[in-house]
Amino acid sequence: MKYAAPRPLSDPEKAARKLLEIANATEAVQDGRIFIETINGQFLFKEGGTPEEYSAGLACAVAKGWLWKHESGTYVKFAPVGAEMFA
Repeated sequence: MKYAAPRPLSDPEKAARKLLEIANATEAVQDGRIFIETINGQFLFKEGGTPEEYSAGLACAVAKGWLWKHESGTYVKFAPVGAEMFA
């Protein structure tokens, strides 16, 4: 009988923290904007996350006030609380 190994990013808060780490390592462009595709690509392909884990992590980061997501969905910015985590 095979058992599935627990996924490291299945917890939304852990996924949100990984997204924050990726966003912190990404160079922001105009006015502190971080394009969503740079975070998305690294999370899905480099870190091995799933689209569901990505969505849950991003929603958690926005709900906790760590990231601010533009209504168009094209970029995010660090909220003051999220920026303090890396200060």
